[in-house]
Amino acid sequence: MNIGIVCYPTHGGSGVVASELAIGLAQKGHVIHIVSYAPPFRLRTFHQNIFIHEVEAAAYPLFKAPSYELGLAAKLVELAEHHGLEIIHAHYALPHAASAYLAKQIFNSGRLKTLTTLHGTDITLVGADPSYRRVVKFAIEQSDGVTAVSTYLKNRTVEEFGIRREIRVIPNFIDPGRPDRNRGQCSREAFAPHGEAILMHASNFRPVKRVADVVRIFARVRARIPAKLLLVGDGPDRPMVEELAAGMNLGADVHFLGEQDQLEPLFFCADLFLLPSEQESFGLTALEAMNCGVPVIAADVGGLPEVVVHGETGFLFPVGDIAAMADKAVEIMGDAAARERLVAQARLRAVQCFDAAQIIPQYEAFYRDLVSS
Repeated sequence: MNIGIVCYPTHGGSGVVASELAIGLAQKGHVIHIVSYAPPFRLRTFHQNIFIHEVEAAAYPLFKAPSYELGLAAKLVELAEHHGLEIIHAHYALPHAASAYLAKQIFNSGRLKTLTTLHGTDITLVGADPSYRRVVKFAIEQSDGVTAVSTYLKNRTVEEFGIRREIRVIPNFIDPGRPDRNRGQCSREAFAPHGEAILMHASNFRPVKRVADVVRIFARVRARIPAKLLLVGDGPDRPMVEELAAGMNLGADVHFLGEQDQLEPLFFCADLFLLPSEQESFGLTALEAMNCGVPVIAADVGGLPEVVVHGETGFLFPVGDIAAMADKAVEIMGDAAARERLVAQARLRAVQCFDAAQIIPQYEAFYRDLVSS
């Protein structure tokens, strides 16, 4: 099939999933056209059957700002005309699903179909904004097909927008072989020269991720056992978090690593992964940690309970309960046998339930259903 995938190129779950889906589909012989304003970070190297199309927003004098949405729609029409696109798969409702709808109306052949995948903040943040709410609802209802990455996100979308159409749940996924390709690239001694425990967090450092809670959890852990903290990512809360760590005299034990294209090497240096977010529609980083055998301590919110099984692959606590999260981290690090069970069970669940080999065919089947309808 000829498939157009529209996504954001930046570090984040939707871009990662769209890129990995493109790679998996291309390996199966499909021709994939990636459409974005820059090459997605997971697709910066060559992949057979994947073609990158960058959208340039025209700076027309009468526009207050360049219109990416119109440029995106125009690019999709061009690809449909010249490359025979059968599916436009829009990752994220705005503006991608709206631009896909416009492109379909302009192309107007009856052959081009649109599929929208909801990832989370397009519903919980952007969609909650009154100025965008009706556009998000329209884009969802006018898509030929819609998927959500968790049952939680599906139910929230239905409740908040009054959606009556079918939304299929197709979860995010991992490549079980990725850990083996990245094993041994990270030196624990570089971060923990005296054998300290290593805790890790990765996010875009937005307020919803509660990265300050990560630092406070770590402070409680370090007060009881020797430990180090790896903070991966960047975003608006980073200066505040750096100031907090310095103010708590944690500076030498907290490593700010910035954005990283690949997390797997770092997971092999970590003993525990912390994700105390206020909201997670799925929790892709938690799944990626589990794929590398890293137990997860996280907030009991959103789609995280669909990924992390409390007491088996990690532990879930109420948002903001840093004391309980810290206590559990210390407990895990003090019981080698219990931690090894968590390691094995985390990896097993990731492979058994979220293997790309099981998930990508679900998208293929949906594509076929849409094209044949």
